[in-house]
Amino acid sequence: MLQKLRDRTSGWVATIIIALLMVPFLFVIDHSYLGGVGANNVAQVKAPPKWWEGAPGWWPVSMFWEHREVGVNEFRQRFEQERMRQRQEQGEAFDPRTFETVENKRRVLDQLIDEKALQLAAERAGVVVGDDAVREYIATIPAFQVDGKFDPNRYQLALASQVPARTPEQFQELVRESLQQSLIPLAVGTSAFVTDAEFDRIVRLSGEKRDVELALLPATPEDTAPVGDEEIKAWYDAHPADFTRPESVTIEYVEVDGSRLPAPAPADEATLRKRYDEEKARFVEPEQRLASHILVRVDAGADAAALKAAEEKAQRLAEEAKAPGADFAALAKANSEDPGSRDSGGDLGWVERGAMVAPFEEALFAMQPGEVRGPVKTDFGFHVLQLRELKQGAQVPFEQAREELAREQAQADRERAFSDLTGRLTDLVYQNPSSLAPAAEQVGLPVQKLGPFTRDDTVGIGASPEVKKAAFSEAMIQDGTASDPIELGPEHSVVVRVLEHTPEQPRPLAEVRDQVITAIRADRREKAAIAAADALVKRLQSGETMSAVATSVGAETAPLPGLPRGVPAPSPEANRAIFAVAAPGEGKPAAGRFSLPDGRQALFSVTAVHPGDPAELQAQQRDMLRNQFEQIDGGAAAEAYVREVRKRFEVQVEESQL
Repeated sequence: MLQKLRDRTSGWVATIIIALLMVPFLFVIDHSYLGGVGANNVAQVKAPPKWWEGAPGWWPVSMFWEHREVGVNEFRQRFEQERMRQRQEQGEAFDPRTFETVENKRRVLDQLIDEKALQLAAERAGVVVGDDAVREYIATIPAFQVDGKFDPNRYQLALASQVPARTPEQFQELVRESLQQSLIPLAVGTSAFVTDAEFDRIVRLSGEKRDVELALLPATPEDTAPVGDEEIKAWYDAHPADFTRPESVTIEYVEVDGSRLPAPAPADEATLRKRYDEEKARFVEPEQRLASHILVRVDAGADAAALKAAEEKAQRLAEEAKAPGADFAALAKANSEDPGSRDSGGDLGWVERGAMVAPFEEALFAMQPGEVRGPVKTDFGFHVLQLRELKQGAQVPFEQAREELAREQAQADRERAFSDLTGRLTDLVYQNPSSLAPAAEQVGLPVQKLGPFTRDDTVGIGASPEVKKAAFSEAMIQDGTASDPIELGPEHSVVVRVLEHTPEQPRPLAEVRDQVITAIRADRREKAAIAAADALVKRLQSGETMSAVATSVGAETAPLPGLPRGVPAPSPEANRAIFAVAAPGEGKPAAGRFSLPDGRQALFSVTAVHPGDPAELQAQQRDMLRNQFEQIDGGAAAEAYVREVRKRFEVQVEESQL
């Protein structure tokens, strides 16, 4: 049962089902239904006429057959969409050369063929989608909504922005077609149910725990027996992928590193003064105000009565502070609820614009020295402000700003020199992209060489993912032309060109003979360890205790009580092995073995099994789990329906068009 659930939630067919049930959502961005029908096809799905199910497929009877085609353009567009999807998922790990496999192309084509088969089956079954259903569905598409509601203007704009643009009528027909083909599999998928008995059985299995005894066996001695020439040759021929030389490239490159360029000449006085005059606004000391305040705090959730009381208190304090001879600092120490300034008499120090919340700042910068103002409301409560002193903003003289100007000018000159050099190199390379030497000579930079290196090597600039992507790209390998500038870091770029490409190839036996012998001996040792462990398992199954068996080979036992199913302990593989054996019965011990990563073997004996208890589940948990199981079974049923539909039709694939 659990294996059935696992199988039904994985695999390419399940992926197809998910895609099919979601097809309507894709029409806003998906152009895959624009492929033409005609001779330029990748595949064709055909069926005899309904009124003659046994009609032969030869002409002229074939004229009456119904068919749907997968056009070349349609296939290519869908394949490019899959390429973009995988590139987004994998990022830098995406390998375009690996993606371009026949297996990937057939997988995408199979999805399209299934869609065509479903469309043909729906039409033959008389499935009709009404206008109201189409309009209702379109209204639910998020791309056409504003604030959660369908917006006609957004709808028109979205359709017009597609390439090619679509009219509402065209889009409605696309949605109608999609709903028509997905209606039956969706209905099949949502009709699944799980009985109480099946649900309880799944819960008992999935929640099962086992009491286990483990014994780690000693390592098997190294194999030192001779290895014959015939055995070496047979192993080499049977494992070609283990003895290959990986794909490699040798590149030439020109590197532009701003940190290695000659330092620019210091800017003269006139240049710095010109820069100062152009940026005078930057060199102004801001206006500052020496302020104090008294805060009457108000909680965020305070009601109207609390707000009014706080405001009245702040008003009274403001009136007291404005009275002749009033001591603002003393009032603040006695009444302010700002712990950061209360003990210092409300002193806030020198305040610049942008340091305080807006209402506070607006009031403070509208005051005159010596003025008291309040109450001023902010999110913190009510403030009474005192402006004690004012410093007007002043222009910073050139002499004081000169050092900063010189530093900025030097950085700008360095960046300009790097940009100019990179631009000049790029222009020269474009004029002669088949060699870097002429361009490098004219700009005074050396042509360097790197390689051969593989995709896994991290040598020099070859460690850069962008350099590696360019160096192993099909276009650069085939054309032998230079790349665009590749940024390695700030003010650091490189232009590369592939000099030599060596595809993956087998290494000669003479070169890898020692490796083959090592592999054979490792295989012998592993098989010997497994055979020895299997012999011990038979002793356990015959009734010997784990303690006796382990002691006989110098191993120690360890209990593992209450091991849950599915946890990665002792390892995922070990857990699967432990739960794969039948539960122990009367006189029938449950025992087995599993391999460890280092090649050693471990024995296990299941001493007790504790099934999960459905009664322990709360009602909400039962409903949630039941819904999940029904969705899994529904997906499997829809998947089976698609497979059966496809079997009913004749499918022809033109492999040369892939």
